[in-house]
Amino acid sequence: MSDVKNKAAMKNTDDLGDFSISSRGMTKDIIKRFLRNKTAVVGLVIIVVLAVCALFPAQISDPDYQTLHLDNAFALPSAEHILGTDELGRDMFTRIIWGCRTSLTIGLTSVAGACIVGVTIGCVAGFYSGVVDNVLMRLIDILMAVPNLLLGISVVAALGSSISNLIIAIGLGSISAFARVARSAVITVRGQEYIEAARATGAGDIRLMVKYVLPNALAPIIVQVSMGLATAILNISGLSFIGLGVPAPTPEWGSMLSTGRSYMRDYWHVITFPGIAIMLTVFAFNLFGDGLRDALDPRLKQ
Repeated sequence: MSDVKNKAAMKNTDDLGDFSISSRGMTKDIIKRFLRNKTAVVGLVIIVVLAVCALFPAQISDPDYQTLHLDNAFALPSAEHILGTDELGRDMFTRIIWGCRTSLTIGLTSVAGACIVGVTIGCVAGFYSGVVDNVLMRLIDILMAVPNLLLGISVVAALGSSISNLIIAIGLGSISAFARVARSAVITVRGQEYIEAARATGAGDIRLMVKYVLPNALAPIIVQVSMGLATAILNISGLSFIGLGVPAPTPEWGSMLSTGRSYMRDYWHVITFPGIAIMLTVFAFNLFGDGLRDALDPRLKQ
């Protein structure tokens, strides 16, 4: 009897070893496919640069981004101010670097909150289906009926202009996308044999969803996170552009565009560089998301 148990234990150990080796091989394969996509690598490099700027703005630029220098207003790009100065004499390079921290912080926080809420709703709806699925998805349909920017304007106008309210406004508009993606991924996974095997061993619904269903449905959710960040950055800039975003004097790319549009005919640099920052950020996250989707899709392995 002990020999049988030992053989069974050895077999389970071998299975775990094969699984870990297979997982490592799959990860390496995904990385290789991603690195073969040159445009995705370009997007990743830009994202890394943006992350460094957001994490270490004081080391890259001047820590003082609020002091006014009215005698040096609208200075063109030069050795002293490589991107020029704005209408109040503040260094544009400094404010763009600090604006990177503002935009990425709001974007990451709002998308993270939307991901948690949306994936939870989508996972429950896809796993149980039936009445639960219909009720939850109809609520998501109502949320999807309102455009993200319009929803953000309504929320900020009702709650007031602040960073926390902006995070809530952007996050609410992103919940529906995560819920839809998670639901479709869970529906695909829930009928697999290993789910039925885990259910036969006595695993409860929560354990099935957390340990078996959700980990195998993460690929499209991860891609949606990268795409959602690009949309969030655009919405943040749009709300700030119309005066409902980050309150002054905190630097933010959309608000810099809004204040600079009055002077764009005479001083081109006050709107050019914030616009380029928004464009590069959205472009990078879209490239990265496309490359990640292609790398995680097993049908594109060849």
